Order: sequence, then C-alpha cells, then structure tokens
Amino acid sequence: MANAASGMAVTDECKLKFQELKAKRNYRFIVFKIENFEVVVEKLGSPDETYEDFNAALPANECRYAVFDFDFTTDENCQKSKIFFIAWSPDTSKVREKMVYASSKDRFKRELDGIQVELQATDPSEMSIDIIKSRAI
Repeated sequence: MANAASGMAVTDECKLKFQELKAKRNYRFIVFKIENFEVVVEKLGSPDETYEDFNAALPANECRYAVFDFDFTTDENCQKSKIFFIAWSPDTSKVREKMVYASSKDRFKRELDGIQVELQATDPSEMSIDIIKSRAI
C-alpha cells in the first residue's frame, strides 16, 4: 500500500507490533527502518530493556523511526506511560536517506494509532532521558 507522495509501503508487521506494544505492553520499544521502499521492523526491545538499550539500538549514521513506551511517575505520585514516536535522523546520515525518511514520516506515523508525543532528533543529546521526561509531563 504505497503512498504516491513518498512511495513507501508499511508492512502489516509494523502495525501489529505497535498494537502489541500499545495494548499488551509486550515491548519497551520498536525500531523501524526503510528497506526496499517499505517500512519494516528492525528491532523489538523486551519490556525489561531500558532507555539506554533503546539508544544503543539506533545506528549512529543511519536514519530510523522508533517508538518507545516511557513509564514515569507524576508529581502526584501516579504511575503513567506515554508512547513516543522518534524520528532519528543523525547529521552524519546520507542526505538522500534523510529526505526519504522525512518525506515518509507523516504517513508512517498515521499508521500507528496511539502515538502521544513526537520527537525529532539529529543528535543523541536531542533525545536524552531528561528531554523525554520533560516532554512526557
């Protein structure tokens, strides 16, 4: 099901794994990549993996999309969770790759119903745990 604007298809596995993260909390995070003109699942993070594990799963020189299920405690001592969509586009990645990911992002994000916070990052400092915490509240 390719989009004329971006030419990207989204595999059913992407949608299915996202639903499992959202509803069943089977995963802490999912990393997606574009391969052969479609978005596919690259890595699934188990529920006991940390934000550091998630950061380590993102390649230093290539773009990726990712979702991360962030658990936190509010100032009122309530346990909450927010699902982040992160568009990872490092400065060191190829220009063409950045363009493909940028042009496909909105369509891909629409396929994932339940995203609560979106973050665009070109450098690890732009998606530090402190930034994640501040965006979650």
